[in-house]
Amino acid sequence: MKGTTAILDAAAGNGMAALMRNGQLQDLLFDLDPADTTPIPGAIYRAVVDRPLKGMGAGMLRLGNGQSGFLKGMKGLAPGDTLLVQIATFADDGKAVPVSTKILFKSRYVIVTPSAPGINVSRSIKDEDQRDALLEIAHEARGEGTEGLILRSVCADAEPEAIAEDIEHTITLARDVMADADGAEPELLLAAPTAALQAWRDWPSPEEVVETEGAFESHGVWEAIAALESPRTNLSGGAWMTVEPTRALVAVDVNTGGDFSPAAALKANLAAARELPRQLRLRGLGGQIVVDFAPMNKRDRTQIEGALRAALRQDSVETMLVGWTPLGHLELQRKRERLPLPEGLV
Repeated sequence: MKGTTAILDAAAGNGMAALMRNGQLQDLLFDLDPADTTPIPGAIYRAVVDRPLKGMGAGMLRLGNGQSGFLKGMKGLAPGDTLLVQIATFADDGKAVPVSTKILFKSRYVIVTPSAPGINVSRSIKDEDQRDALLEIAHEARGEGTEGLILRSVCADAEPEAIAEDIEHTITLARDVMADADGAEPELLLAAPTAALQAWRDWPSPEEVVETEGAFESHGVWEAIAALESPRTNLSGGAWMTVEPTRALVAVDVNTGGDFSPAAALKANLAAARELPRQLRLRGLGGQIVVDFAPMNKRDRTQIEGALRAALRQDSVETMLVGWTPLGHLELQRKRERLPLPEGLV
């Protein structure tokens, strides 16, 4: 099965979307149960300051529904004050969810930044004439407003009318939400995007979109999800790696199989570096990642880092390479933008 296909299956339950590329599952999105009040990254709340955390320059906020937020940078705020915040990441069990006062309204073609004026075009769009044309569209669509706009890379292949319409719609949404900042009680003002909306917003234009009942089955999505129930994933040449989350970190172990030669180790480690971002994305894992590569020469580390950085450039979740430990493990820090894949999904 060649090409890229976005699949939304009516029989897949409440809100799921899968992205397949050449028959391989690349991304998977799912909605939480409507009864679940977990704050989701991207959602915008009117929050109420609860109490400062002295010595940390941070504080606790009330978000409503018994949920608490954690905000760094509480200067000028006092208990009872209200402010708009956006959920930054998922929280660990029992902890307040991290929030930010830098509000972003992200759509398919544009990101609206109410607190950061200016109009910018994605640096991946190199053609100067095209950049000038996009800036003209943005200025006209924004009108007399002062909101900041970032035109996303997907604008390069989009129709001007579609870009202008998306900008106008997103600016209107942003203005409506920002106008609702005043109020004495905490309240959810804008829900996080659904799986279907996030797929439309964040996946580059697929060659095919399938929305028929049973598409998850016919396109091999359920089979691919079932494979994620095991911590082990096979690599080329008989090598394999395990990806196992613990409360403190995600442990990744790379094995060469039966071949213990230096060449086999380097080959397995490169394959693991290229595959790791996909596995973390599909499994919904973030936080501290510790990779125990197969034993190799230190001089090969640069090559491993290069392969991993190249794979991460294709990944939508922010991930930072922290460095190598004295024991030879590679540490990464990955933003918790997703929840772990639920058990019993298949």
